[in-house]
Amino acid sequence: MRSLFLKIFLWFWATAILTAIALLLTFVLQPGGVPARWHAALGATAQMYGRAAVGEMERGGSPAVANYLDDLDRNAHTQACLFDADGNPIAGHSCSSFESLGKRAVTSATPAFGFRYGLARVGVRVQGGNGGSYIFATELPAGPRAAFGPNLPGLAMHWGVAFLVSGFICYLLTRHLTAPILRLREASRRLANGELNTRAPGLESRRDELGELVRDFNAMGDRIEALVSSQRQLVTDVSHELRSPLARLTVALDLARERMGNDPAFDHMEKDFDRLSDMVGRLLTVARLDSSATGAELKVLNLSALVAEIVADADFEARNHNCAVQLSNEDDIYACGSGDLLRSAIEDVIRNAVRYTAPGTTVEVQFRRAYAGAASSVLTVRDHGPGVPDSELENMFRPFYRVAAARDRQSGGAGLGLAIAYRVARVHGGRVGVVNAPDGGLQVAFNFPVAEFSP
Repeated sequence: MRSLFLKIFLWFWATAILTAIALLLTFVLQPGGVPARWHAALGATAQMYGRAAVGEMERGGSPAVANYLDDLDRNAHTQACLFDADGNPIAGHSCSSFESLGKRAVTSATPAFGFRYGLARVGVRVQGGNGGSYIFATELPAGPRAAFGPNLPGLAMHWGVAFLVSGFICYLLTRHLTAPILRLREASRRLANGELNTRAPGLESRRDELGELVRDFNAMGDRIEALVSSQRQLVTDVSHELRSPLARLTVALDLARERMGNDPAFDHMEKDFDRLSDMVGRLLTVARLDSSATGAELKVLNLSALVAEIVADADFEARNHNCAVQLSNEDDIYACGSGDLLRSAIEDVIRNAVRYTAPGTTVEVQFRRAYAGAASSVLTVRDHGPGVPDSELENMFRPFYRVAAARDRQSGGAGLGLAIAYRVARVHGGRVGVVNAPDGGLQVAFNFPVAEFSP
């Protein structure tokens, strides 16, 4: 708190000082403005007092002018001094403080000005009625508004300068304070999107609270990356370790059948072994995709043909569920990717739709460019099933996640299909989303970048 307080405190006073300097410059530099009119008014006032003092001098001598200056000091609280043509004092109060001003007025044809204790001091040459020349010096408690009435355009200009200067300084302060916050927000978004190696570099050296926040964020990122990496490695290791006992159990099952003959219990065991083996394989796929180590060769492939082939197979299988799969396809859309991974992801989504669509309905599959000439394609798979609660949609891509009301273990498999589809889309530079259709059913939409291909 101390660092930010000190910065804001210093910036506040810098703003006040620079704004005051800017206002002063507008007074000084304004053509025909305050200084010229102020000096003229002060010079005229000093001339008026000076002529009265010289008149008293010519009528009654030094005593008369001394009485006049005493009255001026007593009634108007204005000190003044009368000098001869050579700058020697004749009468007045504090003449020693006016000597330098009087000497300047002797050698100048225009009034001489100075300031003392916030008061304007003016020295003017005054011509007497008998031809003599005198120097009159006085101090006048006058400001710019005493010389003229309010100047609205000038006032607007001064306020405009003040707002511009203070606004510019506040903008710099805002940039200084918010720049690390914006960079930290961008880093947090990337971290939330799965880029676990994201950090906020270049800000750790700050010695204020924002620097401490950045250092804590980077430490949190390191910890999260380590935890997630260890969890992924654990999944990979466990999946690998499970494959060997599964293979041995399958061999043991075959030997048991040879010795004891066929038994319905063996069929159930075989189905469970197959399901467990498939789950282990899918877990390994999720782990590989999370680490972006697909181990597959990416090449340009005809995604339209791949989707058509998957739909044809799914439609054949859908007859057992008393439903159909229909494709609306745009020919010759190419993508750069792994055919096996894309086939697995798209096939899982379409088979899932077949599993949940109502009997007698059609699973609708559309594949097209996002719009004419676009560099991205959209594949949508829509069923006519029960859908899922809107509050659960964002959780559909989590491994092993099921909606208890509609997707239990008997009908929903292991809950890895959409998790794999999400990761396959991300590895291929695309994305996948799921929404409830307006008139019922669930709609899954893939978005893939389009690759240019010349046969």
